[in-house]
Amino acid sequence: MPLASLLDLWKRDPATAPNITAWQTLPPRPAQTHPLPDDLPAPLSQALIAAGIHSLYSHQLEAWTHVRAGENLILSTGTASGKTLAYNLPVISELITDPNSRALYLFPTKALAQDQLSVISDQLSVIENTTNNTQHATFTASIYDGDTPSSARPSIRRNARIVLTNPDMLHTGILPHHTNWLEFFSNLKFVVIDEAHIYRGVFGSHVANVIRRLKRVANFYGSAPKFILASATIGNPKELAERLVEEPVHLIDNDGSARGPRYFLIYNPPLVDSSLGLRKSSLLEGVRLAQDLLNQNVQTVVFARSRRSVEIILTYLQQSETATSVRNTQHATRIRGYRSGYLPSQRREIEKGLREGTIKTVVATNALELGIDIGGLGAAILVGYPGTVASARQQAGRAGRGLESAVSILVASANPIDQFLAHHPEYFFERSPERALINPDHLLILLEHLRCAMFELPFQKNEGFGSLSGETIDEFLHFLLSAGEAHLSNEKYYWMADQYPAANISLRSASPQSVVLQAMTEDGRPWTVGIVDGESAAWLTHPGAIYLHEAQQYFVEELNLEDHIARLKPIVSDYYTEPLRQTSVELISVSDSQDTHYATYHPEAKRSGHNTKAWGELQVTTQVTAFLKRRWYTHEPLGQEPLDMPPSELQTTGYWLTLAEETVTHLRAAGAWSNDPNDYGPDWNKTRDRVRTRDGYKCQVCGTPESTRQHDVHHKIPFRAFTSREEANRLENLTTLCPSCHKKVEENVRMRSGLAGLAYALGNLAPLFLMCDPSDLGTHIEPVDNQTFGGPTVVLYDSVPAGIGFSEKLFEMHDELIARAYELVSECACEDGCPSCVGPGGENGYGGRQEALEILKILGGIA
Repeated sequence: MPLASLLDLWKRDPATAPNITAWQTLPPRPAQTHPLPDDLPAPLSQALIAAGIHSLYSHQLEAWTHVRAGENLILSTGTASGKTLAYNLPVISELITDPNSRALYLFPTKALAQDQLSVISDQLSVIENTTNNTQHATFTASIYDGDTPSSARPSIRRNARIVLTNPDMLHTGILPHHTNWLEFFSNLKFVVIDEAHIYRGVFGSHVANVIRRLKRVANFYGSAPKFILASATIGNPKELAERLVEEPVHLIDNDGSARGPRYFLIYNPPLVDSSLGLRKSSLLEGVRLAQDLLNQNVQTVVFARSRRSVEIILTYLQQSETATSVRNTQHATRIRGYRSGYLPSQRREIEKGLREGTIKTVVATNALELGIDIGGLGAAILVGYPGTVASARQQAGRAGRGLESAVSILVASANPIDQFLAHHPEYFFERSPERALINPDHLLILLEHLRCAMFELPFQKNEGFGSLSGETIDEFLHFLLSAGEAHLSNEKYYWMADQYPAANISLRSASPQSVVLQAMTEDGRPWTVGIVDGESAAWLTHPGAIYLHEAQQYFVEELNLEDHIARLKPIVSDYYTEPLRQTSVELISVSDSQDTHYATYHPEAKRSGHNTKAWGELQVTTQVTAFLKRRWYTHEPLGQEPLDMPPSELQTTGYWLTLAEETVTHLRAAGAWSNDPNDYGPDWNKTRDRVRTRDGYKCQVCGTPESTRQHDVHHKIPFRAFTSREEANRLENLTTLCPSCHKKVEENVRMRSGLAGLAYALGNLAPLFLMCDPSDLGTHIEPVDNQTFGGPTVVLYDSVPAGIGFSEKLFEMHDELIARAYELVSECACEDGCPSCVGPGGENGYGGRQEALEILKILGGIA
């Protein structure tokens, strides 16, 4: 077997074996099967037998039994375990028994709905052909989303027995127009919510309120549908389901499906500079492993953390394919990318190629993590930890459908959380998956959906909303009444504004308005390359950016945020771009604050004055100010270009840690505090003028002369590397640089403070304790005394509007977070900071590892 021989090779290969820090083998698992249930309608039994299904897995039978008993349920079993059949059986049975019954299927993405439609339609077609159908019942399933043609919508509303949609369309296109759906809502028997683990955080909190509105509308038409949810393995599936639908839910988590041998490897790229803690690129090592699998003809999915990483890996793989094989049509198409931004037609083509086996390697974001049918793959490579144990298991589950053996490989990046797992693999293999958190009663989210619900149906006085009492809801409605958004008449609250509110409310943290990426054909006609969401446009498609799509490079000529269009030009470039962002934080309110004691680290630490931890509301302003150009493969910086982009504002919640004056005094005395501003001495201005005069008022790197702004004077060896300012300010250690060159040189000799190192470690480690992506958290430091927080402060904040509870959770688990951060930094092999602990200092600079360790010792009470 190609996979078995490759695994054996990796165990012996000196370039691979030493870097495998963990190798877990799961033995094959036999199926737990039961005969088809006796109370299955005959047409349904016949259809299953015709499809070669003569028995059910144990969890499928359990689902059938509990739904038939009138219970809501959630299925939380592995990837490809047959959850779709488990929820289709009771729904289709109801359609056969009651010719008027309807069902609503909710999927988080349009792509997943399209994929499931073909499965359901095939089953319904067989049943329709095997049913006597004396009542002339139809068994139509249809998609109703933003892509559905207007001409087809009336027919779907009238005739579809199963409507497949997504929460966004239910929110904006169905519930506000429920009077057009009278027949459907009057006969709604089931609501199926697939991939329920996706509904967490802000998105999940919105969706829970959409479900409240759905139940309210259904109740108005006299129906009370049952809910069937399906989820990947998470830590709290029953709790999440009951928070989403606000009804008792039965949990089914005993997976009865068969499974072949599974191998899970953690691969840590080798060190290339142990003193700096620098390792080989995880992207390039992932490419090398993917090439090994491709050479063995093992069909593989490579998961990358970002759209940009997908395109970089895809470029490397396709270039390697070009260099090592005779270029023909088959080779040109057997390596593909898959991510958001690709057009639906491109995605369907790629999915078809994976199912048919013509595509051997696909490089994807988590867009392929969901249950889209792509057949059975032999391997999954995770380039970087995807952020949660649940997501890692979901991605790994893409390999090995059925009884065939399969391998999943987590290639650790330099990110601290990856390195922590590479050194502590038991934390990954032994811990329970994370809990999915939602807060449907979040004030801002709740108010938005009360507006929508009032538009859909007027509120009676003392009418509740979901689990909230009528008394509580009346308080909120009085607020809307005072704001002129509601009108009270005959004990009912009516919506007063002209337009329906759902149109202006996004369920997701990303902005609802997308930016269209447009290029020109050779004859001057515009064509659509893809799309990006509005929030990402400023840093993905800013003017001058190199945008990657299907490994093709595009130069962004213009970004028009008013018209939501970015104009692109295809090019071949030897560099890619990275955005540079600046962030400022303002404190709005403090929800809770506590002193944290120094413990017994040093006798002086027992003096009065404490470090504090707190959480509360913040205003975060971010602006893309410039971008870097980096050469392909070597990642060498080629220059920096300024940008004038509008700032974006985010009102959210944050957790912060403020150091007391006594802590700073102690660190300063120990030589472990570098956040004080440099004091160049009373004669610095004279020295600076002498240097500029000596250098002819020209930049000594690029030769640019001074204009309206004076050039900078730079210390060749950093000022803080000297024990006296007189030595640091010697003329031979000083040179004149223009602002642009000064920024480049400063990056190269950057000195990372212990406070910045602490922020780096905490910000990268925190997602391990939260079910969130690292991008869901932002970090910020105030290095000196400041009006916002008082003393030097590290801030971690929710990157989603209004926050969703991450900050409060970090506040509560402060002690564990500090302890784990100390483990991470103290166990790192680097000498003075690297990407795997506190962040790098720079090629010729100084890291902040020792300073960060001193701060962590004080915070953790470590002697």
